[in-house]
Amino acid sequence: MQQNESNEEKIKEFNKYISELSQTLKKKTAKFNEKPMSGWLALSPLAVFLGLYLVSSIIANDFYKIPISAAFLIASIYAIAICRGKTMEQRIATFSEGAGNKNVLLMIWIFVLAGAFAATAKEIGAIDATVNLALRILPGKLLYAGLFLAACFISMSIGTSVGTIVALVPVAAGIAQELALTGISGMTAGTPFITAIIVGGAFFGDNLSFISDTTIASTRTQECSMADKFKVNIRIVAPAAIVVAILYIFLGSSVTTVPEAGIIEWVKLIPYVLVIALAISGVDVSAVLTIGLAVNAIIGFSYGNLTWTGFLESIGSGISGMGDLIIVTMLAGGMLELIKVNGGLDFIVSGLTKRIRGKRGAELSIAALVSLANICTANNTIAIITSGRIAKDITQKFGLDPRKTASILDTFSCLIQGFIPYGAQLLMAAGLAGISTISIISHLYYPFVMGMFALLAILFRLPRKYS
Repeated sequence: MQQNESNEEKIKEFNKYISELSQTLKKKTAKFNEKPMSGWLALSPLAVFLGLYLVSSIIANDFYKIPISAAFLIASIYAIAICRGKTMEQRIATFSEGAGNKNVLLMIWIFVLAGAFAATAKEIGAIDATVNLALRILPGKLLYAGLFLAACFISMSIGTSVGTIVALVPVAAGIAQELALTGISGMTAGTPFITAIIVGGAFFGDNLSFISDTTIASTRTQECSMADKFKVNIRIVAPAAIVVAILYIFLGSSVTTVPEAGIIEWVKLIPYVLVIALAISGVDVSAVLTIGLAVNAIIGFSYGNLTWTGFLESIGSGISGMGDLIIVTMLAGGMLELIKVNGGLDFIVSGLTKRIRGKRGAELSIAALVSLANICTANNTIAIITSGRIAKDITQKFGLDPRKTASILDTFSCLIQGFIPYGAQLLMAAGLAGISTISIISHLYYPFVMGMFALLAILFRLPRKYS
């Protein structure tokens, strides 16, 4: 009996000890979680993604072999694991909020419609008709420059780089295939190179267009007119576009003969012409693609290119082709939301604005600010909105010209958007062309040249006269 009582006392003491130890651990854990996460740690998921993707690709000696979605998944798991002050359920909820952000979902709906439109357009022969027209009107040596200038004009007219890419990348891929059939090959004739021509031109127009989201965001945050911002911006980027156009003329000199153009079926040009015309008129890109899809169906049924079953199959294949793109977009949105919540973006802002000296330094800090914000958000419009208020404070404090600040915000956000493999424009172009984003970046000349001219404009305080 006494032995049993003694054992019970020991058990009670042991349970008390375990309870006290548990409480102590909870207090220590709570204190750890209460400590704010360091800025570098908050940004580390982005470093994990970039390091994992780049190192794995270098080890494999093949940038096409490593799926970008796999790298994002691992980085996202890491971002959830290091998050402090939240239960696992709360961390996943925060990640899901970013993945299901309305801007992310809107982009996904556009991807779905774009995939369906591109697949059905190809099925009815719209791409072949457009390729034949391009080959008919563009001389061989001016083929590359002509495609670049066409992309510049269209994107500036419709105000969306994504819309330009949706309309022209399938055509670019078709031209690349035609060049390959005639024996013209090499780095400057493949699908990645010609796709990069379109993407570069798309960024030119996105940067300058009066109806572009980036133009609207940059001018509103800096409280200047679009026309004034355009006058400053055009003096910075027009020389870059001219240099790149000349470069494409030089690179196109090797194209001594273009493939013989086939018969141009003018009716089948309607889907692309209609998409461009509706976008220019200001119709929402989702509505534009929906109308384009309907027109593809009408033409396909009328000419006998499509049956009802074939139409549904082509829609399904187009959507399926965007599957990896959709997954990457959601993973990126979730991971970047965790970076933002953990203070990564605030860390960037405070670090850049702490030691500004003079107007040149102020403009460079604004350029760096919007660039880093763009890396963390993968959306140039959101990056401008995020950093716009801080840029305005810097502008007022150092007496900068708001028109130049708006131009810097827009230009550098477009620059970075052209170099991140998880940006919407590159993902869209890669999905439509059936290639990797890295293969496009390696041939993307315009954003690089634009960035050099933008830096020169800051370092040499150009343009000197804005009016």
